[in-house]
Amino acid sequence: MEISIVIPLLNEAESLPELTRWIAQVLRARGLSYEVILIDDGSTDASWEVIEGLAATDETLRGIRFNRNYGKSAALNVGFEAARGRVVCTMDADLQDSPEELPELYRMIVEDKYDLVSGWKQKRYDPLSKTIPTKLFNGATRLMSGIQLHDFNCGLKSYDSRVVKSIEVYGEMHRYIPVIAKWNGFRKIGEKVVQHQERKYGVTKFGLERFIFGFLDLMSITFVGRFRRAPMHFFGTLGTLSFLVGLLITLWLTGEKVWLSLHNLKARQVTEQPLFFLALTAVIVGVLLFVSGFLGEMIQLNGPRRNDYLVRETIH
Repeated sequence: MEISIVIPLLNEAESLPELTRWIAQVLRARGLSYEVILIDDGSTDASWEVIEGLAATDETLRGIRFNRNYGKSAALNVGFEAARGRVVCTMDADLQDSPEELPELYRMIVEDKYDLVSGWKQKRYDPLSKTIPTKLFNGATRLMSGIQLHDFNCGLKSYDSRVVKSIEVYGEMHRYIPVIAKWNGFRKIGEKVVQHQERKYGVTKFGLERFIFGFLDLMSITFVGRFRRAPMHFFGTLGTLSFLVGLLITLWLTGEKVWLSLHNLKARQVTEQPLFFLALTAVIVGVLLFVSGFLGEMIQLNGPRRNDYLVRETIH
C-alpha cells in the first residue's frame, strides 16, 4: 500500500461521491496503490449511508463512524491508527482540497525524504473573517514553535507513516501536528503551495471560537512539549526566582529598619509597609510553585510513560 488518504468529515454527504471519484481518477492514472479512510465524525445527514454505498462498489474505500461528534483531532487519530500506507495524506471532505496535489505530496515524502509536508493555501477563497484570524494564528504558531510554515491549519498534508504511528492527536491539537512531530524528533518538515477550491456543497464548519481555543491549545502544547519530562525546570525556576525576590525585599526592609534604629531615626514597622506584603506574597507564591514542580516531577517519574522514547532503528 503506497498511500493512505485519511479524510475526517461532518455532514458532507453531497461532496463524497465527487471527491472519491476525483481521488480515484488522479491516483489510478499514476499507477499508485491507495486506500481512502473516511471518518464520519457524528454526521447528522446521510454521510454514513453514502459511505456505505461507495464502499460496497469500491474496495479501496474504508469507513469509520463515530457515535457522536468528537472533533477533527479524534477523527485524525483514529484514521492514523487505521492507515496502512507507506505515506499517509490527510485532506478535508468539502472539495476545497484538490486531490491533484496528492501525487506530489507523496513524491516529496518518498523521494525528497521529508517527514511531513504541509499544504499552503496561498490563494484562498475564504471571507476576511476567516483569513485575518488565520494569519494571526499562523504568525503566533511560527513564533512559538520555530517552524516556518505559512499555513499550519491546512487540512492537506502528507506524512511518512513513521510520524503518524508515533504521535497522538487529541483535544484540538490537529492544528499543531507539525509541532508535535518536531518535538518527537521529526524535523524535516516541508511545505507545498496547493490549490484552494471554493466550497461547492454545504456550509463551513468554521467558527471564531476555533481561534480562541487554538491559541489556548498553542500555549498548552508549547508548555507540555518543553516541560513534560521535567516540570521542575519550569515551576522550580519560577518558584525559586519568586522566593528570592520576596526574601531580598524582606531582608532590605529589615536591614533598613535596623539601620534607622541604630541612628536613632524614626522608622515605620516593617509590617506597616505595603512592600512587605508584596514580599510575603512573592515568598508564598514561590513556595507553591516549587512544590507544584516537585509534585509534577514525582508524577512524571512514577507515570506509566516516563520512558516513551521513540527508537528510530536498531542494528543487531
